[in-house]
Amino acid sequence: MPEDQIRVLSLNCWGLKYVAKHRDERIEGIAQELQNFDHDIVALQEIWVFADYEKVQQRVSARLPHSKFFYSGALGAGLAIFSRFPIISTSVYPYSLNGAPIDVSAGDWFVGKAAASVIILHPVLGQVQIFNTHLFAKGGEDGPEYNRAHRLVNAWEFAKLTRQAAEVGRYVIALGDFNSIPTTLPITLIREHAALSDSWLVTHPSEGSTTSVSVSTPIDAVHKFGVTADSPLNSYSAGKPLDPHARKFWGKRLDYVFYRQPYRQNASPDTRFPVLKAIDCKVVMTGKVPGFDFSFSDHFALETTLAIQSSGEQDTSQSSPAPTPPELSSASTATIIQALTSCYQFSRQRARKEMRIFYICLFLLLCITVGTPWLPHAWFNPIFFVLTIGLSWLATTMLYEGFLYGNWECNALMNVIEELEIHRKGLAFLADSRRNSVGSVGH
Repeated sequence: MPEDQIRVLSLNCWGLKYVAKHRDERIEGIAQELQNFDHDIVALQEIWVFADYEKVQQRVSARLPHSKFFYSGALGAGLAIFSRFPIISTSVYPYSLNGAPIDVSAGDWFVGKAAASVIILHPVLGQVQIFNTHLFAKGGEDGPEYNRAHRLVNAWEFAKLTRQAAEVGRYVIALGDFNSIPTTLPITLIREHAALSDSWLVTHPSEGSTTSVSVSTPIDAVHKFGVTADSPLNSYSAGKPLDPHARKFWGKRLDYVFYRQPYRQNASPDTRFPVLKAIDCKVVMTGKVPGFDFSFSDHFALETTLAIQSSGEQDTSQSSPAPTPPELSSASTATIIQALTSCYQFSRQRARKEMRIFYICLFLLLCITVGTPWLPHAWFNPIFFVLTIGLSWLATTMLYEGFLYGNWECNALMNVIEELEIHRKGLAFLADSRRNSVGSVGH
């Protein structure tokens, strides 16, 4: 295999046991497809069942002998990475906010969504850190930003991780299901703060924007917009209720392959380093599982080819080292802080309401305990027994949700708010320092 390219693939497998339809047949189909492909890196999301991971691993091991299944939360992270290159280190970073425990139907809190990563040893690039993630789903794209506060927290934590990896001198490739369309704040945060290049936009500069390109069919939307979810071409999306954006653009682009170069602060400007650049990016696995009438998953896969070039082969905006590290714009920072602050205030109000319900339940349980011996008829006893069980469950749930989770969420939000405030002040101090340094040199 030529070592001047890296071919990567990302796919959300929709593999939740007992819930995902046709899981066994689809995982078998996915494993067969991956066996026939020639990728160097494969990142899978929502592969919750370890036996499913093993099935895929057995099929691809001849080409991708190195792999890692990641654990997080009560039901697992659902993340796995397969690599042709040796894996020398692994890590998993569970996000501090993943929805509420009372939101059982969504399930994000129980699965413990995370940013998983491996460091591979590439023969040309040296150490490359591969990230695989799946951000918080609930919140959509419409309405106020505080509806997506947990996803913004995920995006901030992910951006910090990828930026830190580049700052210690590693190439970064970040794949996954980000549950965000390109124009939303979480993607803006990731691209600005971590200086990550979006492979689709790099390879489709004139077609990547839904505002400048019109399409008339779902197939055009896949080819021009990079639609990977909620497409009418997908058997699991066809006929289901979709939000206005998905209806207008024949689906959504939720899956991404990002990349960036290392940040080498002290390197000479004349020094040449290998540079990653996306030369091809396309949506694949859009058909049906062979022998069946359903799709491989409720998402399509995203495939990217990254060329390894010398820094002299492309424009300086993609070359390394960079003169200054990337920074989150002040407008984005202000919007994020405002959204997280609104969510914090809402969380405090909700927690207080839940604690009031807890105290009411406690009072009613006390009344039942005191009043039970004075019941006039014996047939009241079963009714009060069931009532006691119900009130006890409600009281316990409200105590956990209002006190434990309420404080958890507020503290996590406050951490990120303060980090962003300090980051914004730090940028102002650095800007003043640079101006003073320029002024002193001029004198």
